[in-house]
Amino acid sequence: MDMSSMDDSPNIILASGSPRRRELLSLLGLEYQVKPAEVDETRHKDEAPEALALRLPRSKAEAADCGNACTTIGADTIVVLDGQVLGKPVDRYDASAMLHSLRERKHSVLTGVCILSRKRGLECVQLACTSVHMRAYSDAEIEAYISSGDPLDKAGAYAIQNTDFRPVDEFKGCYTNIIGLPLCHVYRALKQLNLNVSNHPLMCCPWSVRNGCIWADAILNEQVAFSLFSS
Repeated sequence: MDMSSMDDSPNIILASGSPRRRELLSLLGLEYQVKPAEVDETRHKDEAPEALALRLPRSKAEAADCGNACTTIGADTIVVLDGQVLGKPVDRYDASAMLHSLRERKHSVLTGVCILSRKRGLECVQLACTSVHMRAYSDAEIEAYISSGDPLDKAGAYAIQNTDFRPVDEFKGCYTNIIGLPLCHVYRALKQLNLNVSNHPLMCCPWSVRNGCIWADAILNEQVAFSLFSS
């Protein structure tokens, strides 16, 4: 699919009110508008976690799309433990239950990303998956973390980047996926659309800058499949 004649000056909309996603998208050096999309996030009966993680960002991108040759980015992150989806906790008790269930266990963080290009009439939906193992934090640490208020707006009730709680022992896969927006996935899709992205993810991802990243090359070298969409 030849996109070489397309304008490289993107008019980008982020279909999310998440401050973490705003921070991550800004790391790529992009200018964008924020237009949170309100969609029903209820999981369908017998819907696989992967299917849910792919469906929601597309719904969000399409709900926030305003036409006018814009490029809309929708994203949604879920935590999956033993096949069960852990979304954002409804209250502190729910957060406590999630953190207890995750303690010293391995789970998956899935982020679906939809890039919808109105000018090109194209969209792609990608899925990032990171395996995460939690450390042996104490009950007292859980209570202190919940009291801080930090876990209440996060899938799985934790933030890997929280320097006080430090919940994660190790992970395999994209670091920014765990935060809520896999930068390499977003970057490769925008580049395949010939949109100008100022900063390479390896030069701006917080993990890569400090430690390097052994997963980035495989992600960046994979071609993204775009499909046609109708208004």
